[in-house]
Amino acid sequence: MQSTHTTGSKKNLWSFGTKQVVYAAIGAALYAVVTWAFNIWQIPGAGNVGIRPAVVIPMFFGIAFGPIVGFITGFVGNILADMLSGYGFWIWWDLGNGIMGLIPGLFSALVYKYNETKSIIWGELSVILGTGLGMGLAAISEMWVSGADMNTVIFANFLPSFLTNILWGLVLLPVLMIAYGAIVQRSGR
Repeated sequence: MQSTHTTGSKKNLWSFGTKQVVYAAIGAALYAVVTWAFNIWQIPGAGNVGIRPAVVIPMFFGIAFGPIVGFITGFVGNILADMLSGYGFWIWWDLGNGIMGLIPGLFSALVYKYNETKSIIWGELSVILGTGLGMGLAAISEMWVSGADMNTVIFANFLPSFLTNILWGLVLLPVLMIAYGAIVQRSGR
């Protein structure tokens, strides 16, 4: 699948070369550090769910650089953030964070100009779908990983993580898309 961006040139949605490795590494490091910095703000009554504006980072990296970069940014970034915060390794939550970057990356094929209303709407839809799938997988895993019952899964894991993540994503992704669109337009890419 290919997508055209501001200059109308096509890019391969699934390409993963040196540039994408660099973008993924930058995204994962940025996500880890910003998440770690905000992990002091935990939602009361939720199972290790924090108020994390950093969730927009894998979403944005997916939209801007494709699904593989978005996935790695969320997956590796969450692993690093959890290690920095002393939470240990939670593969299902790491995968869920990866999915929050992967899905917007898939939507990047529909984004032609980052600052157009239509592109921003596609970005917003990707936030909702990516967060729903990613946090849904992570939350439901608590049933077999931690033995949680459905009420705990829904009310202590899924809803707090889904609602706070879509809030940050819906508010911050358009800001980042517009800013990035201006950078891309100025650079002539």
